[in-house]
Amino acid sequence: MTDILMPALSPTMEEGVLAKWHVKVGDVVKAGDVIAEIETDKATMEVEAVDEGEITDILVAEGTEGVKVNTPIARLKGEDGAASPSTASRSPSPQSGEETPAVATKSPPHAGGEGDQPKAGGGAPAAPAKADGARVFASPLARRLAAQGNIDLASIKGTGPHGRIVKRDLEGALTGAARPAAATAPAVAAEPRKVQSLAQMGIPDGSYDLVPLDGMRKAIARRLTDSFRDVPHFPLTIDCRIDGLLAARVKVNALLEKDGVKVSVNDFVIKASAMALKAVPEANASYSPEGIAMHHHADVAMAVAIDGGLITPIIRKAETKSLSQIATESKDLAKRARDRKLKPEEFQGGTFSVSNLGMFGIQSFASIINEPQGAIMSVGAGEQRPVVVNGQLAVATVMTVTLTCDHRVVDGAIGAKFLQVFKAMIEDPVTMLA
Repeated sequence: MTDILMPALSPTMEEGVLAKWHVKVGDVVKAGDVIAEIETDKATMEVEAVDEGEITDILVAEGTEGVKVNTPIARLKGEDGAASPSTASRSPSPQSGEETPAVATKSPPHAGGEGDQPKAGGGAPAAPAKADGARVFASPLARRLAAQGNIDLASIKGTGPHGRIVKRDLEGALTGAARPAAATAPAVAAEPRKVQSLAQMGIPDGSYDLVPLDGMRKAIARRLTDSFRDVPHFPLTIDCRIDGLLAARVKVNALLEKDGVKVSVNDFVIKASAMALKAVPEANASYSPEGIAMHHHADVAMAVAIDGGLITPIIRKAETKSLSQIATESKDLAKRARDRKLKPEEFQGGTFSVSNLGMFGIQSFASIINEPQGAIMSVGAGEQRPVVVNGQLAVATVMTVTLTCDHRVVDGAIGAKFLQVFKAMIEDPVTMLA
């Protein structure tokens, strides 16, 4: 017998939710068959079998929360009845280097990914064949959707690797086709839950609907509570006149129009932040008990709101990239973040964060530091305000930014110097392009 363990899907993962089983006891699986879906605080990932054999036990029921990494979740028996052959060649866990047998992971299925998702009763459905006898190459998810929509896969042109038919190839054919009953079935109302802590504060049962905390919301609550409590932080606020930036943006976008690229104000902010971090390297640092890490590159994380929480995809080595590169990459990362398609390495790490609420009309705010980063910058809306120019009252477009600093790394003088450099670049964008 081989224990299938709860995999570590990221270096920081300690537990997850076993969201769904795609197999049941008695099913025979092959290497590459998707057997389960695991939810972490940021994404949902598919778990693939790396061994061939029969599922003999389901040890953790689907929907179970708080399943610790490396906890046995199922058992697999090799076809010869002995231990599965791959037990001698297990892959290391990304968290601790420990061995994690019998599973592999893929990108999230219900986030629009192209994972190989077999039917919920066993292994992947058999591949169809064309009229001439040639095999039709399609992902199990595509085959399942085609079966549900009564679509002949032989008539579909695949755009996946090596011409493989994937989910997106079926979107047009599925238009107007019957959808799975589960997709249209009315939701069953959950039984109201009593919350003792609210009752003690005078909020009566039945006066509210309780939305359970998912893994992402729990992680956000835990991490930001720890950060706000444990990191000695302080804010620095400065106003930037951005009329020159807005004019430069119009010219840049006119030049990039033929390439289909559109640069946003936030792209300028990311670029200026990265250049300022290189100019003031003391601000591009992280605290650790062993010492202060001085980062070689400005890996700028940008806060993106998604359903149920927040995620911070990262523009790596942002100081080396042009505005058009940053615009293209940030747009792609934001879209995949909202679709929950990001890989762990695309949102974990970073040396500095930018949080922009200007599009919501927020004038100014202060963010909580995203450890282990040394600072986070909060960007407000650009709005016309009265200013004094050469002793005369005038009107300018002003954007307020607030830098929240970890005082263990970025003290007041360092933070002020960073904001001075940032302000100069934002107010005269040519300086960041030179």
